[in-house]
Amino acid sequence: MFNDFRARLASGDRLDGTMLTLSSPSVAEILADAGFDWLFVDGEHGSFDTNNLQSVLQTVDHRIPCLVRVPAADEVWIKRTLDLGAAGVIVPQVNSAVMAEGVVQAARYAPQGARGVGLARAHRYGAGFQEYVEQANSQVTVVIQAEHIDAVNQIDAIVQVAGIDAVLLGPYDLAASMGHMGAIAHPEVLEAIERVTVACQNAGIPLGYFGVSVEAVRPYVERGYTLIIAGTDTIFLSSAAGRVRSALKDPPA
Repeated sequence: MFNDFRARLASGDRLDGTMLTLSSPSVAEILADAGFDWLFVDGEHGSFDTNNLQSVLQTVDHRIPCLVRVPAADEVWIKRTLDLGAAGVIVPQVNSAVMAEGVVQAARYAPQGARGVGLARAHRYGAGFQEYVEQANSQVTVVIQAEHIDAVNQIDAIVQVAGIDAVLLGPYDLAASMGHMGAIAHPEVLEAIERVTVACQNAGIPLGYFGVSVEAVRPYVERGYTLIIAGTDTIFLSSAAGRVRSALKDPPA
């Protein structure tokens, strides 16, 4: 069930991933075989319920680590997602150190946290219970998102919370929270991102960034970000379909 994802993240390895938004095990399987280091499973905006999330994890997480973005910084969602066997959670809209502490508490077993103890897929339905609970605290990855101006304003306190493995920038929500919907390159948004970047790097916290293309994430790779998400399943499908359609309409001379 476990892998070395958290250790690689802590060591500074660059981990390139992409986003799964469609609740299709077949699409997940295709992306898992494409050579990425990990898969971002979007349980916040994607079309996932508990059953099809489990189906995706059963299909691909023996091939590639899956980190699942839960819908909210909610104890029940974090516990349920980890019990399904996700390699880690990505938690949106973590806007204060108190919220970050709550996320860590929900994701770690006692004494490091207060994660509820049950028998689920992660524990091999009981057969691997002892092995799982002995290793989960050291191997489950906890990523929080800084995607609101409130998080930016509290970032110095947030990065001091023990148990956070990475901070993932959410540029689109951040821009929206600042009154710049869609304008992720607005100078004020870039200034806010820089504040998060400096705070995390000073604290030794790995940084992540999502972009719709390689070109969008490249400046952040160059800036030292190591948890990278480029593109989504739906973008890949629509852009490839568009290219084929264009080629059919305008064949080579």
